[in-house]
Amino acid sequence: MSFNPLRSLSPRSVLPAAAALLVLAAGAAAHANRPQPFGDKVLPGVADASPVGAQSTGAGDLQLRTGPGVEAYSRTTGEHLWSYRRDGSTALHLTMVGEDAAVVWDDGMVTSVNPADHSVRWHRGVPGLADWLRADGEPGAADRTDEQRQQLAVQRAATVLHPSADPNADAFITVVTPGLLMGFRDRDGDLRFNSRPPAGCTFDPARTAQSDDAALIPRVCPPTSSAGARQLPGGVMVFSLTAPGNFLNTGPDVVMRALDGHRIAVDDGPVIGTWVYDTTRGARESGCGPAVPFAAVGPACEK
Repeated sequence: MSFNPLRSLSPRSVLPAAAALLVLAAGAAAHANRPQPFGDKVLPGVADASPVGAQSTGAGDLQLRTGPGVEAYSRTTGEHLWSYRRDGSTALHLTMVGEDAAVVWDDGMVTSVNPADHSVRWHRGVPGLADWLRADGEPGAADRTDEQRQQLAVQRAATVLHPSADPNADAFITVVTPGLLMGFRDRDGDLRFNSRPPAGCTFDPARTAQSDDAALIPRVCPPTSSAGARQLPGGVMVFSLTAPGNFLNTGPDVVMRALDGHRIAVDDGPVIGTWVYDTTRGARESGCGPAVPFAAVGPACEK
């Protein structure tokens, strides 16, 4: 028996096939034109950008600024190359994580953008971030002007993002607010760790320090008179992709600064002195700091 495909379709069977094609085409068009779930828009350069902050990408001729979205400019000509905007939201601060830019928005969203092709890699919502940026309900909040509220939000946003980009491992970014910290892997936005402070305690985003492979977040707790459950007034949480959740016993006013890609100087006041934490080894470095109280800090702690 011979088979002729041209004779196998009757006029009645052609119509449903054509209708199916029309439905598929309409569906594809609707998919292509549907609103982006986070209001994302990448636009060509415009002249009405009014940045509230500026951070350099450190790569080639491109400079990124924040406000109202992420604005890309040419270092050489000053030309506004492109904008990444989110409907109804304002970009407050960005920081580089390897080749990507992590952006914090006033609605509590953190976004990763690749400046090379201005593509959006991922979005992650951080519970409580928007409320803390707005400072609603805090003392003096009702007396602030709109400009003062915006300035405070920008100042706080600048303390939230703490990148770690070890070239030999996965880059990640730690997002810190007083009531929550979250660590996201940069390449896909995967949540790698998160933590809340104990009841009554807070994290301090402004004093957080980071190395290439870890973030050190100070924790402050109010003094307690309960003998059975005495809470240390200070301390530092250490988070990394390999060993999340380490804890360093320190005073409540500890100050930290990065010495290099893997060493953090920890200044714990005149009695304890300054010592160095090695984030690769996950341990305190020996031979650093005063041998006796109030002695001068040794040269091993200096860089």
